[in-house]
Amino acid sequence: MDLGIRGRTAVVCASTSGLGEATARALAAEGVRVVVCGRRGDVARAIAAELPEAIGLEIDLNEPDAPTRLITQAERAFGPIDILVLNSPGPPPGGSADITVSDTVSAIESLVLPAQRLVSQVLPGMRARGWGRIVALASIGVETPIPSLALSNIGRAALGGYLKTLATEVAGDGVTVNLLLPGRISTARTIEMNTYRAAREGVSVEEFAARAQAAIPAGRYGTPAELGAAAAFLCSEAASYVTGTALRCDGGAVPTL
Repeated sequence: MDLGIRGRTAVVCASTSGLGEATARALAAEGVRVVVCGRRGDVARAIAAELPEAIGLEIDLNEPDAPTRLITQAERAFGPIDILVLNSPGPPPGGSADITVSDTVSAIESLVLPAQRLVSQVLPGMRARGWGRIVALASIGVETPIPSLALSNIGRAALGGYLKTLATEVAGDGVTVNLLLPGRISTARTIEMNTYRAAREGVSVEEFAARAQAAIPAGRYGTPAELGAAAAFLCSEAASYVTGTALRCDGGAVPTL
């Protein structure tokens, strides 16, 4: 299937590993010019060197001026940004009763504010050109809060509310805004969470991981590449009538329709 985005330009946030990297690779395979970025500049540049047309940039999006610097460098390399993939590392695990107001503020600052700043940089151009794609790699916690991930549940739900509102405002301008909600995907974050939950429950990591896998109707964890493929579709011309929605990529784990 031709996704119709060859020659487009994408910025993929936090794309030096995991889901972000998989999305960057999926877009590159469709002929998209990709800006790979993250705190590890050497890794970003190494990944970019493996892709047909890409650059790697070192950036910490928690710095207030970082979104402006990122988009400026991206546009200097490739011109206007057509696709923005929002992604960020998850906050530390913990239950709601354990978090402080400061923790909550930090979660919003890391999960919502960088995204809002980035959108403000690219949205005017997308609207003016009549084409744009904004996709956030979020979590199934947006729909079904995940135990021991209170801060992530708070921050990602807030991001979802912002993006859903935005989607209704810009749909008529040819700009789509969607969330992609991964369930258990084989990444370092999943290993981190399995380790944390196993310790809390007093079982081995292997036992907890096996239990978690057995609870997934697909009977396995997803791969980053599977998530990347779903993200590429949401960024495509083929998905031009899909906006303001949240697509789960979870092997059927969430029990609701």
